[in-house]
Amino acid sequence: MELTQIRPRPLAPVTATLRAMFGTSTEIPGLAPGLVVPDMAGWTPTARLTDVHLDTLLDAARRRWNAQPHAAAALAWKAYTYWLTLPAVLGWASARRVPLLTATDAVMRFDDPRPLITLGIRRGATIAVLPNDPLALSGRPEVRVVSDEDALLAEFRRSILDEHLTPLLDAVHGRVRLGKRTLLGSLASGVAYGVLRSADAVAGPSAETIDRLLTALGVRDLIELHPNNQGRLDVRRKTCCLAFTLPQPKVCPGCCIKTP
Repeated sequence: MELTQIRPRPLAPVTATLRAMFGTSTEIPGLAPGLVVPDMAGWTPTARLTDVHLDTLLDAARRRWNAQPHAAAALAWKAYTYWLTLPAVLGWASARRVPLLTATDAVMRFDDPRPLITLGIRRGATIAVLPNDPLALSGRPEVRVVSDEDALLAEFRRSILDEHLTPLLDAVHGRVRLGKRTLLGSLASGVAYGVLRSADAVAGPSAETIDRLLTALGVRDLIELHPNNQGRLDVRRKTCCLAFTLPQPKVCPGCCIKTP
């Protein structure tokens, strides 16, 4: 078959890893079926969270957890950052192929009763790859070829943190009395858990992957990794998501308020 006839699936490594983790890539609460949204009807760019839809997200969190405003915001951010970063985290870990989830290329909807919010990727969103990736030769306009892994991590940070989560963090911080370090701690733990939960499906040492991703985001100091009795790694946070303040308190594994 001629090269021009080959139509690679850019997110195939990510969806394959999701299937290994969840048994499906099309019925995961929190993510659009297959990740890519082919029809934008009913979907909104996540950039709108910094203005008209921030209240929608925070109100949904208050109702779900019967939480005070600061705890609802912390838990909403924790859920949002886990599902937002997961495709990019898995793309890096599985294939060094990173969907660039800016606030305009990531999309959302609130009408599914199961998750707090459902996130997807706009069709045609940019994907960053290395020169040796088959996509680098595809000529597809959405493919951005970068020089090396450091450049790929820089794109990961720029798209997810600088152009997406930092404006949202500022909006949340301006709405409720909640420290930015608390919110960034949930970002760090969410990335780490995404790597650890995919460990059986992805080659390479999880600790090294976590170190590189969190260092790129500038949040490596907000968690620690410790081996457990099963020979795996546990995440220990240095900040709290405030789940212990709920009417039915919850202390998460690895929470900083637990007694060692």
